[in-house]
Amino acid sequence: MSAPRPCACACARRPGEAASGPDTCAVVVAGGVGARFGNPVGKQYVELCGLPIACWSILAIDRAPSVGHIVVVCKPEREQLMREDVLGRLHLRCGVTLAKAGATRQESVYSGLCAIPGGAGFSLVAIHDAVRPLMRTEDLERCCARLRSDDSVAGAICAVPSTDTLKLVEEKNIVATPDRSYYWCAQTPQVFRTKAIVSAHRAAIWDEFVGTDDASLVERHGGRVVCVESTRENIKVTLPEDLAIAQTLLERRIMEEGCGIK
Repeated sequence: MSAPRPCACACARRPGEAASGPDTCAVVVAGGVGARFGNPVGKQYVELCGLPIACWSILAIDRAPSVGHIVVVCKPEREQLMREDVLGRLHLRCGVTLAKAGATRQESVYSGLCAIPGGAGFSLVAIHDAVRPLMRTEDLERCCARLRSDDSVAGAICAVPSTDTLKLVEEKNIVATPDRSYYWCAQTPQVFRTKAIVSAHRAAIWDEFVGTDDASLVERHGGRVVCVESTRENIKVTLPEDLAIAQTLLERRIMEEGCGIK
């Protein structure tokens, strides 16, 4: 039996509204060039279950009661494609601002941070990769709740404990086998206090430091970041074989939950 197909213009189904109203702005990073994937346009525009990959990520963000606005970061030359082929096929509750992607992911995130509406008073920022289409809205909400519950926490990120045996290697020689119970695999979304993430990015620019993710910038700047256990289905589509896995997982989710289909 074939999986149902989403309609050409999808609507986000959202949980009940938060009583206190939205306090979070989401930055969706969609500026990649798809070099490893082999698509010159960018893997975020590749079709997945009838819609571009980025559509599914944006829909999941828009369903979050905590989110009041979305900033989508894309290459200037892809702005029209983003407006027409991605945003133009969605009915979103949140307003959307487009920001220009930089030469690196870190530069793109900072561009997105600078595009957050200044007068909206968003105390939190959720940063998410557009090519993680299987993000669950409830995981984003749990990250936001974790920050609200503890003023000492600067960030809360989706992550899963490592299940693989890890090896420390130098020139292909195994040096050590660390205890994997200390290791988690970081994902997005990653949620931070707005002041903390902006300050961390500015410090990184000043010091010419490049981190592997946004949490590493906040950690380096002295902020406490915690892990919120997510789902292993929240994969990042990086290589062509990842798309096949995402297709299978999303088709199953559509069968079970709908995910914006009619």
